[in-house]
Amino acid sequence: MAKTNTTENGKPLNRSQAVRDYLKENPTAGSKDIIDALGAKGIKIAPTLIYFVKSQLSKAKRKVKREQVAEETKLTPARNPVEVVAQVKVLARELGGIKNLKKLVDLLAE
Repeated sequence: MAKTNTTENGKPLNRSQAVRDYLKENPTAGSKDIIDALGAKGIKIAPTLIYFVKSQLSKAKRKVKREQVAEETKLTPARNPVEVVAQVKVLARELGGIKNLKKLVDLLAE
């Protein structure tokens, strides 16, 4: 009968979770470091599992970042660039020309 790895409390061991926990404590650890550290605890890990877990973690980070960008773009109104340029030209005329508008923008940028 095959042996099953268990934790101290008798629950079955989740090797992927063990890798995630180790990476949370040591985010810059390489695969050999993880294999050695978890091997000392009696957990056998293949390098392919480590690479898979790392890729899934980075995939989750990319997904969160994409969702944040999507939320930010929903808050900003989508405008027609031609209308924006036309409004800038009108503003420049009101301020006495494009040079005056540029000076004003430069002052605001400081």
